[in-house]
Amino acid sequence: MRRAAIERLLPAAYQRACVPGSVLWALLEVMEALHAPDEAILAEVDALFDPYRAPDGLVAHLTRWVAMDHVVASPRPDAPLPLPVGRLRDLVAHGALLARWRGTPYGMRRALEVATGCGGFGLDEPTDRPFHVVVTVPPAAAGQLAVITRIVEAEKPASTTVEIVVAEESP
Repeated sequence: MRRAAIERLLPAAYQRACVPGSVLWALLEVMEALHAPDEAILAEVDALFDPYRAPDGLVAHLTRWVAMDHVVASPRPDAPLPLPVGRLRDLVAHGALLARWRGTPYGMRRALEVATGCGGFGLDEPTDRPFHVVVTVPPAAAGQLAVITRIVEAEKPASTTVEIVVAEESP
């Protein structure tokens, strides 16, 4: 709060006594200075919850809010993030859409595309193997199999088995 705003909260007798150079004036100046850092944070508090404006260290926590924490889950607290922060920001931004389509082929494909930044994932349900899904990973995403496996395991229907294969590069 500004000194003048704090002064208006005081009883009338104190307001009359608050003149430049007085002890009360100096005290209100100190109060203003003490409030300034907190007010700066509160003025930008919405940035903490915006996936593209939040500090890098907070983005992994935001994935929990949109039920994508399985992507960043690690057995060790000091383990590096499995994805670049930019990809995690995209996952958080798409969290509502991904939750709406969870358990569907579209939802799994979209989650994989957002997390890896690659398109071309294939999802096939072989007719000879009921309740089985074959996920075909494009060659460009082959280096991200650990994250892909986490996402597929979390996004697939519970009653299905899954097989992940990397597509061969076309000549």
